[in-house]
Amino acid sequence: MKKPRWKTWSRRRKILLGLLLVFVLLVPLPLGALAISWRVAYTGDPQAGTSTRGKDAIWLGHAWVDGRKSAADVKALAEQLQGTGIRDLYVHTGPLEHDGTLPLATVSPRARWFTDAVHQAMPKVRVQAWLGDVLQPEKNPGMDLDDAAVRARVKASSEQVLDQGFDGIHYDVEPVQSGSKGFLALLDEVHQLTAARGVPLSVAAAQLDPAPGMNRVLMGVSGLSKWWTKEYFGAVASRVEQIAVMSYDTWTPLESLYGGYVAQQTELALEVTPEHVDLLMGVPFYWEDNFSHRGSAETVRAAIRGTQLGLGDSQRQNFGLALYVDFAATPENWSDYREGWCRTD
Repeated sequence: MKKPRWKTWSRRRKILLGLLLVFVLLVPLPLGALAISWRVAYTGDPQAGTSTRGKDAIWLGHAWVDGRKSAADVKALAEQLQGTGIRDLYVHTGPLEHDGTLPLATVSPRARWFTDAVHQAMPKVRVQAWLGDVLQPEKNPGMDLDDAAVRARVKASSEQVLDQGFDGIHYDVEPVQSGSKGFLALLDEVHQLTAARGVPLSVAAAQLDPAPGMNRVLMGVSGLSKWWTKEYFGAVASRVEQIAVMSYDTWTPLESLYGGYVAQQTELALEVTPEHVDLLMGVPFYWEDNFSHRGSAETVRAAIRGTQLGLGDSQRQNFGLALYVDFAATPENWSDYREGWCRTD
């Protein structure tokens, strides 16, 4: 029997349809009120002291560990990071195979060289292994985190990369559905390893539900998940040392709405992230122009100002920004980050 046409659509197209149905089902006052609240959240001036606290991070591409980068590139990176608040490098060391294994010799043959080079050039910077894969049930084929054997192999792969000199493990596996027990189990199991090694476990996290029930409605009409509930976000955050919200690809069409959305996301994340856990808000260091990411709206300036407004007068020190991603960043992105977040005057 021929599959229904909608089952052959891409994940992005299904989410688009789901969001359109959400717009129809919630018409239009609740969504209008939500948009107004984002616009209001983007007004006013950031509080004094809403600047880097030395806990920022940046995602680095695979070229750093596969042989395409040289000692000169490491030197240039060290110079680029001077005067910023970046403490962590999430270096793409995967991708993991769907069964949880990681063929290090072919995937990241220069990982040990890179960790050694960074430790020498930037002794105060931590190098975390960024490991990821696509997940079932939304992606098939994909990794099944409900399978204990798969989780055991992911843990073994994580131990392998720590043996290459990495200072921590950073997971970006997507899409994690809100409520996934398999993901929580993986974090519990790997945290035993990282705690024994005395290194951090960190995750890239989905955005939080911007209004109660929105993700549930999206799941109901499309079968796909975009946001996490506050309860699930808190459950993930309590199992790691560091959580970075991927606060981009937000579907917002205007810079003011995006900035307000980031302000709301910052407030929500602050509410449910344990005090001892580093909380980082993602900043788009790249340009795309499509329905899910409007380049003119999702700017570095708006992300930083929205974060500052959401941070308010919070004195939380283990807070920062996470920049995505080095190979797509422009000089303007770096300038906006330095001017908007790294100034101390």
